[in-house]
Amino acid sequence: MDAIDLGLLFIRVAVGLTVAAHGINKFYGGGRIPGTGRWFDSIGMRPGRLHAVLAASTEAVAGVLFAAGLLTSFAAAGIVAVMFVAAYTVHRADGFFVNGNGWEYNMILAVVAVGVAVTGPGGLSLDHLLGSEPLLDGWWGLVIGLVGGLVAGIGLLLAFYRPVTTEPA
Repeated sequence: MDAIDLGLLFIRVAVGLTVAAHGINKFYGGGRIPGTGRWFDSIGMRPGRLHAVLAASTEAVAGVLFAAGLLTSFAAAGIVAVMFVAAYTVHRADGFFVNGNGWEYNMILAVVAVGVAVTGPGGLSLDHLLGSEPLLDGWWGLVIGLVGGLVAGIGLLLAFYRPVTTEPA
């Protein structure tokens, strides 16, 4: 173990558990899945309940896997996909800064996830323990994490995003 392994562990755990907490909150907090589903319908992600379950599950599973450093590049792809969809559907019209409901936070989580997918999860990870780390990081980490995540997010939007449009009065 060296300082880089420890730094990557801190980053993975902080980002992974934050993303997982967002997913778990969709299941158990506030309006739970029914409320989250209604909100998803209202922003144009239809059917809302299905997308609430998909987003919550993706965030919870990808976040835990990322924190543990297990299938790290695939976990990063899940984070990128969810953050891209959130940034596009909810935050893009509000500019960059998170204090104005912008997409800053989504971008940071996605970029950190891709950065770890490229560098590898470090020696304090399950990928390292299982010997899969060198197979899934570097250029493959970039392809899996960034390209895979964007393809998944864009595909989801193309298939299911139907924003509500209002007719001029």
